Amino acid sequence: MGQLFQRSSVIKVTIAVVVFFLLWLLPITTLGLPNITVVEHRVIAIFALALILWFTEAIPSWKTSILIIVVLLLTCSDQAIILLQEGGKEAFKGIALSHKTIMGSFADPTIMLFLGGFVIAIMASKMGIDAQLARVLLKPFGTQSKFVLLGFLMVTGVFSMFISNTATAAMMLTFLAPVLRQLPSNNKGRIALILAIPIGANIGGMGTPVGTPPNAIALKYLNESLGFNIGFFDWAIVMMPFVFLLLILSWVLLLKLFPFSEKHIHLTIEGETAETGKLIVSYITIGLTILLWLTDKITGINANTVAMVPIAIFCVAGLFGKKELKEIDWDVIWLVAGGFALGTALDKSGLAKHLVEAIPFGQWSPMVVIVGAGLVCWFFSNIISNTATAALMIPIMVAVGTGMGSVLEPFGGILTLILGVTLAASLAMILPVSTPPNAIAFSTGMVDVKHMRTVGVIVGVVGLVLAFALLIFVGKAGIML
Repeated sequence: MGQLFQRSSVIKVTIAVVVFFLLWLLPITTLGLPNITVVEHRVIAIFALALILWFTEAIPSWKTSILIIVVLLLTCSDQAIILLQEGGKEAFKGIALSHKTIMGSFADPTIMLFLGGFVIAIMASKMGIDAQLARVLLKPFGTQSKFVLLGFLMVTGVFSMFISNTATAAMMLTFLAPVLRQLPSNNKGRIALILAIPIGANIGGMGTPVGTPPNAIALKYLNESLGFNIGFFDWAIVMMPFVFLLLILSWVLLLKLFPFSEKHIHLTIEGETAETGKLIVSYITIGLTILLWLTDKITGINANTVAMVPIAIFCVAGLFGKKELKEIDWDVIWLVAGGFALGTALDKSGLAKHLVEAIPFGQWSPMVVIVGAGLVCWFFSNIISNTATAALMIPIMVAVGTGMGSVLEPFGGILTLILGVTLAASLAMILPVSTPPNAIAFSTGMVDVKHMRTVGVIVGVVGLVLAFALLIFVGKAGIML
């Protein structure tokens, strides 16, 4: 019997469906959110359904994503079932989500980056390039398993400071593949190595203003709206030590939770060497892609667009065909698309804004506001894009912080509030849909949601505590002023 028909799965699915219908049937007035539309009401029910199914893994995560996309189309889009179009077709279209936007989640630019990453990984493995590159990158860290793990965390973290988190994760997973092949399938260390990629990418992005979009959003409001003068160096000098400390703590955590059964990893290149011509084309293509990822600020070509380059070259060169196309992890594509669709529904329906605005930040004490805002941002960023969450919350927090005035000063001022929200967005990594790097790691099939959830919660909570402590100190000392 399939997973869906296992007793435990049936119970979990039943709970999810019951919660869904209870929320669906509740009168809008009982939700405590003023002025929400019927579409927002339905999105709440769908959100709860998705959350329960993703957390419990009652059905495979990618199947949940497909379900979410279909339910959104049938109930919340401008092509919803006629009986559900309250107020008539024209009236409903005024509040409905665009069906094209929902369906477009499958062709989101980030999806293209996933595809590019998958193609590079497939070709690198086919040509034996992944093992060669991995050996070069990891040579400084020796052969001890624990230091190989540290190497992947640190290299991923450093790359992520300067290029897209998603691009970094896709690239590093390529280098990780030959290392995983050296370890027995029952070695828990494999899980640690895989989780090192999203953890390193997510944490590393906090190190510089260009590391991740929430950083840039925060810097814009701090400098342009609040009169700060924080530059690249000012940000890096404060955040980089925090990043490396968190990477070290993550390393210790991964070793504790997923210990290696073998003390050493000896990386070897297996298989036949590809033809010289094919090998040269592959090296040039992969090298060009990585170079373009590293220089996106110079070239003006974003990471998502760059990811299309290797796909085109490998296809035209005849190195990537129908056989290789079948090796792409299409279940991951569906998984990510579902997460994007739900995030779009929360954002475009106005529900996310209403939910944040409904939180009475102005009635809370300064410390509660700082911590509460961080936790709210962390929660939302685990479900929808951290960029979208930051874009939503930071302007609101600027208004809240400005209104509170000097009462925030004992806790580092408005700087602590804004940067706390910003860092919280990058510390959200408990689900495969939380961040693209998480989804990329999940695509290996070697980690479960429970592994990701355990590590994500611990790293997130510890990271938030350390972040608030750091920001309060920095704010009071005036280091970034």
